[in-house]
Amino acid sequence: MFIPLSDDNPLRVIKAAYVTRALILFNVLVFVLFQSGLVVDGLRASAVGFGVIPAELYYGAGLRDPYEVIPESLTVVTYMFLHGGWMHLLGNMLFLWVFGDNVEDATGHLRFLGFYLACGIAAGLAHAASAPQSEAPLLGASGAVAGVVAAYLVLHPKVKLWVLVLGRIPLRLTAAWVIGAWVVFQLAHIVLRIDDGTAWWAHLGGIGAGVLLIPFLRRSGVALFDRGLSAGALAVDRETGRL
Repeated sequence: MFIPLSDDNPLRVIKAAYVTRALILFNVLVFVLFQSGLVVDGLRASAVGFGVIPAELYYGAGLRDPYEVIPESLTVVTYMFLHGGWMHLLGNMLFLWVFGDNVEDATGHLRFLGFYLACGIAAGLAHAASAPQSEAPLLGASGAVAGVVAAYLVLHPKVKLWVLVLGRIPLRLTAAWVIGAWVVFQLAHIVLRIDDGTAWWAHLGGIGAGVLLIPFLRRSGVALFDRGLSAGALAVDRETGRL
C-alpha cells in the first residue's frame, strides 16, 4: 500500500532511540544467524519451536515435540523476533525505524520496550483467538510494529511523512492520512475475510494495544494528537524537551 521513508519529527527528549535500534539489530541478527540459511539452517526449527501455533497454545496438539525448547506460553514473546523471509524482515524493520524513535521519545527507553513487547503479545493472542485450530506458526514483528505505528498516529497525526505510494510514487502526507489509510486497509481485509496468508488479526491486536497503552505509558506532559501544535511548529529543544 505504502512504504514509509522518513518523517519531519525530531526527537524532543532522548538523544537517540537506543531501544528501537537494539530491537532492529536483534531482529536482524536472529534472522541472519538462525533463519536465513547463511549460518545455520534453522528456519523450520525456529518457526515451530519459537513461533505461536494456535492449536498448540489452546489444545496442546503436540506439534512442537521435536523442537520444543521453551513453554508454549513464552512463544507469544519469542515469535515476534522471527521472520519468514528477507522482505518480511526488512518491511517490519523499516516501519519500526521510521515510527519507533518518536514513540520511544514519548515514553522513555524502558517503557518503550515494555510497550513494544505488550503490543506483540496482544497481537499473538489476537491471532491465536481468531484461528484457534490453526497449526501454522505465527512469525514476525508485524503485530508489535503495528502497535508502534498506531501509537505514532495517536501522538503525532499532524506530522508530515515521506512515503512511496504503490511502491513508486513519492508523496509527502500527514500521518493522519497515511496511517489512517493503513489502519482501514487492515480492517478491510478482516471484514472482507481476505485470506492471503497475512495475520491480519495480529495486526489488529497490535493496533488496539498501541492505541490503548500509549495514553498511559507516555511521559508526563506529552500531548496526544499533537494537541497545541501547528503543522509548522514541531521544532523543539532536544535538551529541555520544551516546544
